Amino acid sequence: MVPETRNLKKGKPKLAVCKLASCDGCQLSLLDCEDELLQIAELVQIASFPEATRHFEKGPYDLTLVEGSVCREHELEMIKEIRAQSRFLVTIGACATAGGIQSLRNFADAKEYVSFVYAKPQYISALATSTPVSAHVAPDYELWGCPVNKEQLVEVVNAFLNGRKPNITARSVCMECKAKNTVCIQVSRGTPCMGPVTHSGCGAICPAYARGCYGCFGPKETPNTASLADWWKRELGAQEDFTQRSFRTYNAWAPEFRAESEKHGKK
Repeated sequence: MVPETRNLKKGKPKLAVCKLASCDGCQLSLLDCEDELLQIAELVQIASFPEATRHFEKGPYDLTLVEGSVCREHELEMIKEIRAQSRFLVTIGACATAGGIQSLRNFADAKEYVSFVYAKPQYISALATSTPVSAHVAPDYELWGCPVNKEQLVEVVNAFLNGRKPNITARSVCMECKAKNTVCIQVSRGTPCMGPVTHSGCGAICPAYARGCYGCFGPKETPNTASLADWWKRELGAQEDFTQRSFRTYNAWAPEFRAESEKHGKK
């Protein structure tokens, strides 16, 4: 249930949802809220949300949700303008918070990738790196996930519209496994799992189906990545290139995961 808005100027606060380089999955998470979205729509003026409506109103906005990473030159200017037009700016999803899966280009030669993928690479214009929004402007809050958890997303919108801090737990995926009575697959099956260093929010779906966590929700607070990597090597016989790949998925450019990945495999 979304409470009445407070601590904002009279009239409905203006909400904008913007997109940089991404798959749109986190915006769809907002649309998936269904009943909650209808309640939010009663309390805010949806000024800009291209995924949902053609209606558009210019800023400034009270709250802006931004999906996607900065991958192209024009996105550098876009995010600066979005920040200037937003009272509160919240980044949503792995792309906006950590550069996304496209940040894998940061570890290689992006031009070489382009030559492999496109028949006419001369028409492709992209930056050599994919970076999170925080590399260019200061967001007021970062919501992790690939895609984001819709309940967490509603909580963040609720919190900012009511002038309080979002109530998002800092626990790991392991805690979600315990809450669901899922037996630890890393201990019982010897399956490497990113759960101990990954932020909760997915509901521990993968371990429930006997698959190791992929780290979709990014690094938890103060993750002990070195200890996990060492345990994989000693107890599970994990090879260096496997450990590197494990830390280079959806949140490869997150500082904690990036630093650990650079200790393993090919440089």
